[in-house]
Amino acid sequence: MNSAFLVVILALIWAGISGNFSGLNLLFGGVIGSVAIFVLRSSVRDRGSIRKARQLFGLALLFLVELLMSAIRVAAIVLRPDVKSAIRPAVVAVPLTVTSDAEITLLANMITLTPGTLSIDVAEDRSVLYVHVLSMTSEAAVIADIKTGFEARIAEIFK
Repeated sequence: MNSAFLVVILALIWAGISGNFSGLNLLFGGVIGSVAIFVLRSSVRDRGSIRKARQLFGLALLFLVELLMSAIRVAAIVLRPDVKSAIRPAVVAVPLTVTSDAEITLLANMITLTPGTLSIDVAEDRSVLYVHVLSMTSEAAVIADIKTGFEARIAEIFK
C-alpha cells in the first residue's frame, strides 16, 4: 500500500474522529499520520500487516456489536418490574486457549468492558479466566460465547 495514500486515509480518519474537516485539521491529521507511518514503517511494509489490520477491524467490530447487544440485554433486565427474578448472577470458569499476557489481558478487558460481565481473576497457571455474569442462563453458552467470539479473534490476531 502506498504510504501517501495511507497518510490521506489516516488524515480523514483523524478529521472524522475530531469532527472537524477544516484544511488545518486535515493537515494536522496528515502530520500525525506521517509520524505514525514513520514510526511503524517496518510493520506497514510487511505484507501481513493488511491481514492483521482486517483482523483488528473484525475484532473491533465484534466488540462494538457485543457492546451494543449486552447493553440492550442489561437495560432490559434493569427495566423489568421484577428485576430480582431476572438477575441470576454467577461466576463462570472459562478455560483459556490464549496464553500470553497480552492476549489474556485483552480478553479480560473486553469482557469487563461489555455490560453484564466482569473478569475477576486468572488462574495462576493461566488456564482459566473467572468471569462474573449478571444473568446466566447456561454456563456452557457463556463459555462458548466467549471462546468463539472474543477469544477466537484474539488468538487469530496474535498467532
